[in-house]
This record gives sequence, C-alpha cells and structure tokens, in this order.
Amino acid sequence: MLQIHQFPHPPLENYGVLIHDPESGETAAIDVGDGPSYFAAVEATGWTPTQIWVTHHHHDHITGLAALKNASGASVYGPAGIDGVDTVLSDGDRFSFAGRQVDVIHTPGHTMDMLNFYIASEGIVFTGDTLFVMGCGRLFEGSPLDMWTSMQKLMALPEQTQVYCSHEYTLSNAKFAVSVDPDNMALRNRAIEVEQLREQGDPTVPSTISAELATNPFLRCDDPSIRAGLGMEGASDVEVFAELRKRKDSF
Repeated sequence: MLQIHQFPHPPLENYGVLIHDPESGETAAIDVGDGPSYFAAVEATGWTPTQIWVTHHHHDHITGLAALKNASGASVYGPAGIDGVDTVLSDGDRFSFAGRQVDVIHTPGHTMDMLNFYIASEGIVFTGDTLFVMGCGRLFEGSPLDMWTSMQKLMALPEQTQVYCSHEYTLSNAKFAVSVDPDNMALRNRAIEVEQLREQGDPTVPSTISAELATNPFLRCDDPSIRAGLGMEGASDVEVFAELRKRKDSF
C-alpha cells in the first residue's frame, strides 16, 4: 500500500500531499504550492520526491515547484504551459509511479488545463480544484458545460475511490449544500460530522466518490428535490449545475 502524507500549507485552507511507496522508496509530490511547507514535509517524513504532479497553473499550486524540483531532482508531470514540466500530459494519458499505473483525467472548468490523477490499483484520485468535499471549483476559465462534463468523468469512478482535493472548503460547502438540498438526511448528518471535525482541527479530506454522490449538490443535478427547490424541474442537468454554481459564487 502507498503511504499518503497530507498537510496544510499557506495560503489558507490549502493542502499539500506526498505519496510514498515504502518498497521502492519512490515519492510523488502533488501541486507544490508552497516550497517551505513541502520542504518541511519532506524533512518530517524522510521521503525525497522522485516525481512531482501538477494539476493546473494557478500560483497556489506551483509557487514552490522550481525549488522542490531543483532540490530533489524529481521529474515533473503536468499540463502544457507550466515552467518546469518535463512530461506534458493530457486526457487519457498514463504513466508509471512505483510500479503502478497513473491515469490522467482532464477536467476543464476551474481552469482549462486542469488534470486529475487516478491510481485505480490504490483506489485514490487527486482532483486538484475540480471536485471538492461537497463542492466544486469556481469556473474561472471554463463553462458550466465544461465543468459538468468533467464532473461526470469523476462520477463514473468506482464509488469506493478516495478523493483527495486541494482545499479545506468543506464547512462553507456543507452550509451551501444544505441550503439547496435541505431534505437530504445523509447531507444533514454529514454536515454535523464536518462541523465536529473542524472544531477539533481535523481535516475533512479525503472523501469518497460514494459520499460525494450522496451529499454533493454539484453531482446531484438530476435530483428532483434539488430541482424543485430551484424551480428548475424541466431544466437540463447543465442548466441546474450552472444555477448551483451561480448561487454558490454569491453564497
């Protein structure tokens, strides 16, 4: 089994991740948004990165990339147009990490270059700023259709898949989710659990695809209750998604 070390780093509410294979000694770092935090994590774990995976070009995901690459000699995998990327990836590409296949899922919407990294053998996916716990990323570059299509790619993964996202936005996401899906008891119970976790200073990440399908309104655009609450019973899923995203932006 791979070992996963998740840690918070600035800016506020960001997560960094190191993935380590104890047998081979290989380590992957995901989205080096803050160099000092990653160097501290490397020192704490004793894991030297051999690969760096980049989900997208936003500064809070790549600020420490050059420093960690230079210090570790790691190979960098990510989308085109980012300085330091050695292997440019796109949808459907595959590469190897510690003898395991990593599948690349392109999920435009938040940005047009957004990549997710899925390791089927481990049942884990790293979704960057696409799918959050009970939420999704803002549409800075893509359209609602882009993002809804991306959501469907992730919804198709096995339900037991663990979802590692890049931000701890869950408290706000849960409050919004309850506001548009108030009759969902699974959601209400999960919102209580989230409050308790955050009060204790514990992370709400990772989640699972199963939990998101049950409680994330952005994956539930076909739900009759949500549609009724929005007054959009006859709308398309994309139209419902667009309305949910619009409301969340001003929530």
